[in-house]
Amino acid sequence: MYGVFGGYTRWAVVFLIIFVLFILLVPYTTTTTCTTTPIA
Repeated sequence: MYGVFGGYTRWAVVFLIIFVLFILLVPYTTTTTCTTTPIA
């Protein structure tokens, strides 16, 4: 499993998951903060 792209694919998967979660959470958090009182 560990080849030349062993560490690269590992960080790529982690970055991909964070990137997807960021896109899914940003619109949700912006809409909730706009409709509700902003948390200090």
